[in-house]
Amino acid sequence: MKFLRYIARHMFMTLLSLLFSVLILAGCVYFYMVFQLPDVQTLNDTRLQIPLRIYSSDGQLIGEYGAMRRNPVTLPEVPKPLLQGLIATEDQRFFEHPGVDFIGILRAARELIITGQKSQGASTITMQVARNFFLTPEKTFSRKINEILLALKINSTFSKEKILELYINKIYLGQHAYGVSAAAQIYYGKSLNELTLAEMAMIAGLPQAPSKENPITDPKAAKVRRDHVLQRMLELGYISKDAYQQAVSSPVETYYHGPKTTVLAPHMAEMVRNVVYQQFGDDGYTNGLSVYTTINSTLQAAANAALRNGLVDYERRHKSYRGAERNLGHVPARLGIWQDKLSDIPIENDLIPAAVMEVAGRTIKAMLVNGGVVTIPWSGMAWTRRKDAAHVARVGDVIRVVQQNGQWQLAQTPKVEGAIVALNPDDGAVWALVGGLKDSETGLNRAIQANRQPGSSFKPFIYAAALAKGFTLSTVINDAPIAINDTGDPNNLWRPGNDDGIFHGPTRVRLGLVHSYNVLTVRLLQLVGIPYALDYISRFGFDKSVLPPSLSLALGTAQVTPLQMAAGYAVFANGGYRINPYFIQYIKAADGKIVYAAHQPVVPGSQTATDPASPPAPRAIDADIAYLVTNVLQDVIKHGTGYAATVLKRDDLAGKTGTTQRQVDAWFSGFNRRIVTTVWVGYDQPKPLYEHGAQAALPVWIEFMRAALTGTPEQTLSPPDDIVTARIDPDTGQLAADPDQNAIFELFKADNLPKEGDGEDGSMDAADADSTDGTNSEARIF
Repeated sequence: MKFLRYIARHMFMTLLSLLFSVLILAGCVYFYMVFQLPDVQTLNDTRLQIPLRIYSSDGQLIGEYGAMRRNPVTLPEVPKPLLQGLIATEDQRFFEHPGVDFIGILRAARELIITGQKSQGASTITMQVARNFFLTPEKTFSRKINEILLALKINSTFSKEKILELYINKIYLGQHAYGVSAAAQIYYGKSLNELTLAEMAMIAGLPQAPSKENPITDPKAAKVRRDHVLQRMLELGYISKDAYQQAVSSPVETYYHGPKTTVLAPHMAEMVRNVVYQQFGDDGYTNGLSVYTTINSTLQAAANAALRNGLVDYERRHKSYRGAERNLGHVPARLGIWQDKLSDIPIENDLIPAAVMEVAGRTIKAMLVNGGVVTIPWSGMAWTRRKDAAHVARVGDVIRVVQQNGQWQLAQTPKVEGAIVALNPDDGAVWALVGGLKDSETGLNRAIQANRQPGSSFKPFIYAAALAKGFTLSTVINDAPIAINDTGDPNNLWRPGNDDGIFHGPTRVRLGLVHSYNVLTVRLLQLVGIPYALDYISRFGFDKSVLPPSLSLALGTAQVTPLQMAAGYAVFANGGYRINPYFIQYIKAADGKIVYAAHQPVVPGSQTATDPASPPAPRAIDADIAYLVTNVLQDVIKHGTGYAATVLKRDDLAGKTGTTQRQVDAWFSGFNRRIVTTVWVGYDQPKPLYEHGAQAALPVWIEFMRAALTGTPEQTLSPPDDIVTARIDPDTGQLAADPDQNAIFELFKADNLPKEGDGEDGSMDAADADSTDGTNSEARIF
């Protein structure tokens, strides 16, 4: 008995010592871990990685950049069945345990002892929050202990609702989707409140294996997981038997939905992305910046349509149909197979890929990526010059279709390219910009990167310099053959000619610009002097260092972009002020604070000049010069190369066509007081278009301006006080005598009226050029 008491006493002391040692060890470990744990209060200030989003001026989404797709939501914005599905499968006792489900841990420990594998993590939603915000995903015991301690700390600090809200916005759900809202958009193209029960169950089942078992990567495995979620919801009484049966019988129909942009402006989106990256670096992609551009969504849509239609129509005029892009074979029993294949083919400016389902007589039926079936009548494919529909396409062909004037038409992606830019002439805001149709192939933004010769559309700047030098619109220049030597080599002569092959003799300056006479313009530049012209033209925003210092400048041999041309023409449109094109209005941080706001120079007294922080735009040229050139450019449309624009039935339009040598580039730049628009058409690898600017570019300008000006009153420049009207002799350009029945009216600066004619020809020729200040001393006219 005494021996037993001795044994018992020693056993008790041993157990007590062991327990004490364990407690000390546990305490040391606990305090060690606690001091190493981060401050969970930082969750109150958590900044989730939110992508960069770019919007039009009226709040329409243009583009989104960032590896993580996320759209944070509050708990009340999440449908109750989705939350129930997450809790049913991820953490059934979420609202009962203290952040750690010890029953689950014991179950996982038993599994570890039996199998020797860590197959069950027993992670609660709170533990997942701890891991996602503070820890790494590696599976180690030390990380698990940290996770448990953090979960206990988070649970004691925050409400269950706050924890759940953190979870639904942070959790990774596959396909770059972070949070339930992003998952709804990526997998179904829907907002949370548009999801069906089956779709909510699918999303609720993703946290377990988001990369392997999502409905895009493995639809079968995803369906099994979805049905398991529905089963758990049924067992817990969250849904009825009927709802369960209907949901589990729903097929898995989904595909990757990119950012749901509502404005097609990929070139503008890339311009903004580049600016944001230069300013904010990689943080610009994750800090939830919202950039509001100057783009007007209505005008952008009109620009997209105008350029697309113009390029498609050009190809129809010049090329036969090239045929299908590929063939998908026979019509499958499940049309979703074709839909999946069509979804991999990019839509290029509303040129939609479609799969031919039926060819009959003179009609084609084709399926779009959304499953809709469209019918193309013969009128929509007659341009192919084929005999009938069977000679155009066959079943399974992937073709391009476009809807024009309410009718579906066969189309093809043009090989020719183009660009269109529309500006506010008062402050330079870019209202619309399209840098081409095939940005996905080349990455080239032709609106700002295509440095091409502008041809005759550059002439207004030459004429403005001439008026500033003292010439008038009635000055007569001899449009006669010339030979020019710019190199000093008498055997290397340049003999410019007019486009129509005719020389028109003594001609007034106004008519030289209206009818775009090349030789007259070259002679005029010779008289003005190249140094003076270069200095003056640089006032319009062109870099003087890249302008050719030769008489070829008169024919538009400079290298310019459509954006630069639009900015130059804005000086005429606004009465002589230089503006700087810009495309970002302001940038908002994720918390709503404005981190950048544009305060661009604005034309004084204009309707745009409402921001007191905006400085006045500097004057580039005199108001009278801007007015006189604009008046002539209005005549270009009424009587000259831009005559086709009279179809718009407006008297406030002004503009100029441009065509380069061998018809490689086609241009039209035009404006009224409210808007300036430049259009360029050409091939990326320069080759002849076999059309002038009036045929290739002007129709695009007309279609866009028709939409842009609908419902707007006519707006023209008011004549400056020193502009006067005088009667002149149309042959000599001098003031007409009173009884002259052939006299016409012309505009002048009050201090630059010509003399009254004495019957002599008042034209200027080479002899005048030799005595004119600023004449190019290196050029001779023979």
